[in-house]
This record gives sequence, C-alpha cells and structure tokens, in this order.
Amino acid sequence: MRVVVSVGGSVLVPELGAERVEAYAEVLLDVVESGHELGVVVGGGPVAREYIGTARALGADEISLDRLGIEVTRLNARLLAGALGDAAVSRPVEAVENAREVFRRGDIPVLGGTTPGHTTDAVATGVAEHAGADLLVYATSVDGVFDADPGVEKDAAKFDRLSPTELVEVVSEVELDAGSNAPVDLLAAKLLQRSGLRAVVVDGSDPEHVAAAVEGDHDGTDILPER
Repeated sequence: MRVVVSVGGSVLVPELGAERVEAYAEVLLDVVESGHELGVVVGGGPVAREYIGTARALGADEISLDRLGIEVTRLNARLLAGALGDAAVSRPVEAVENAREVFRRGDIPVLGGTTPGHTTDAVATGVAEHAGADLLVYATSVDGVFDADPGVEKDAAKFDRLSPTELVEVVSEVELDAGSNAPVDLLAAKLLQRSGLRAVVVDGSDPEHVAAAVEGDHDGTDILPER
C-alpha cells in the first residue's frame, strides 16, 4: 500500500530535539519494513509561528511570511530525512510532482511546504493525489475531527467517520471562528473532496498512532470517499 503521512510540525518538533524526531523515524521505517511505500510531508510547528510572528511585526507582507514558513518546514523535513537515513531522500523534495518520481525509485519522499498559500496538509493531499496513494494520514495534535474546536469547546464531539463533503462543511464552520484550529485545513479538505482519496485523522503526538492507522486500527476519524 502506498501511504502519505502529513506530520504537523507541532507534533514532530514541539521543541527542537533529536529524540522525538528519531522516535518518529523509527516508526515510519517500521511501516516501510512492513511492506508499505511511504511519503512524508512535515509542517512548521511553533518555530515557524515564532519566525512568522517576528517577521510580521517587522512589516513583512503575507507572501514573504508564507515563504519564511516554507523554509522552516523544509528545515524540519531535513531533520526527519536525516533520521530516516538511506531510506529517504537526502534533502526535501520541493515540488509535488517530483515526489512521484521518488516513489518510483523506491525511496521515501520527504517534503515541507512548496507554494505560498498552501499549507503542508494541502501539500500532502496533493502528493497523495498525484502519486496515486492508497491512504493519507493526517498526524495532528488532536485525535480526530470534531464538530467544534476541542481546544475551545469542552463538549465538542468527535466524528468516527466523515465523507469529504462533510469534512469540508465541518472545517468551514470551525475556520470561521477567529483563532480556531481545524485538524485539516479547508484547502486540504477541498483537495481531498475532489481526489476520492481515503484518509485518516489521528493524534500524532504518539508516532505509533500513525503506524496503527496504516494497519486500520486507530481511534481517529476516517474520511471515506463518496465514490
């Protein structure tokens, strides 16, 4: 099975350190050794937010802020690629189209951001669509998709499964609230809607949850295609 994993930066590097990156790499290598093809897209996390906040205070425009965030995601991707060793590319892939060629070589494509305005969730969805992945795993800081922001609403209810259209509706409502966080952003949800991909949203704070999702055993939210 060909699998693409979107690992949030706040999940992989909540703070800079080798131990957590190594733990993630070990689990991802186990997934490959189990017979699966794997691609990974890494987010920027708190380091990216710090850089972007500082640059915004200095008057940077939004495109420049996006590019700054992309650079941080690629630094995080370099850390993970290094931990994956010879199984992965030596440097982050910089275009969605190039990831498919890395798959064909039998290596693990590792990416950060690619284009201003596109989140790494959207990049991962694009990679999965272009490379014909069988499964897309969003490893986030929450354990699935909720009907409200669980960080704000204590009574937010988690969905066991959603269609892509339902996901778009849920994400749209959550993102309308200033400061709210959706586990999958709206652009990624829209790409998922058109692609017909099967996806899972899981709590990525424990990398074993990613491996479990690949094997179909998880406590997150399944996003099942409508066709």
